[in-house]
Amino acid sequence: MSITGEKKYTLYGVIAILLWSSVTAFIRDLSELFSPIAGAAMLYSVSTVFLMSVMGVPKMGAFPKKYLLIGGSLFVTYEICLALSLGMANSRHQAMEMAIINYLWPALTILLSVMLSRKQVSGLIYPSVCIAFIGVAWCIAGDKGISVDILLTNIADNPLTYFMAFSAAFIWAIYCVVTQKISQGKNAIVLFFAATAITLWVQYFYSNEPSIQFKASSAATLILAGIVIGSGYALWNQAVIGGNIILLGTLSYFTPVFSTVFASVYLSISLSGTFWQGVALVTIGSLMCFWVTRHKKPLAKNQ
Repeated sequence: MSITGEKKYTLYGVIAILLWSSVTAFIRDLSELFSPIAGAAMLYSVSTVFLMSVMGVPKMGAFPKKYLLIGGSLFVTYEICLALSLGMANSRHQAMEMAIINYLWPALTILLSVMLSRKQVSGLIYPSVCIAFIGVAWCIAGDKGISVDILLTNIADNPLTYFMAFSAAFIWAIYCVVTQKISQGKNAIVLFFAATAITLWVQYFYSNEPSIQFKASSAATLILAGIVIGSGYALWNQAVIGGNIILLGTLSYFTPVFSTVFASVYLSISLSGTFWQGVALVTIGSLMCFWVTRHKKPLAKNQ
């Protein structure tokens, strides 16, 4: 029996969310197979080619210039911060911390929307955001318990990656709010992916990273990762056309859980109960933000 109508588009959205949950694992794996910048550059290059083959080659003239300039800059900066924070983490476990920090963006997006809106909202929005931040601190602190000294000590171990991860969360929150106002309903995701790939290649050629060495296994992983991530965006682009956005918006807030489960299995990482508690707090905080402001339009993208 074929699936048609809203159910079909909703299914596309569910699959997209599950595919996006693999981003952390794939980016980290490619950074180890190649190098942080080279791995990310190749990943976004493959994804760009795949998206162009599925969605077509976009024409720049079809998009508002302000959207291309501002939205594109924010998108490229976000993707680079996220990819390099995952790739340059000192260990796979630390990469998981970077991923959870990134998933502060849903709560931050809603908080920013509320701050810029003149509409009155529930005061629960602020403790909800605090719960999400406490979840991140819980993940970073580990079994030693949350304290300022422990958090600062762990962050000092690799400050650049933590800075990029936190920056990514705030940048994507700004992107979600800004592009909703200036995109005029357009979607330049293919162009933005291409710009990200080009920027990363420029970074690579000016870096001290080693030359790229291909093996059959690493090439297969690269192609798979590029197609999986590109498919996520392509399917989501279809999902927002006629899917159940309320359901998909709610489900998207569980991405930290899906992502952590997939990465822990794929990367063979053993995570402590404290880390899982932190993941749960980030998810709960984001869900609370969503529910206390659910009269608003749900977020249209998740990573």
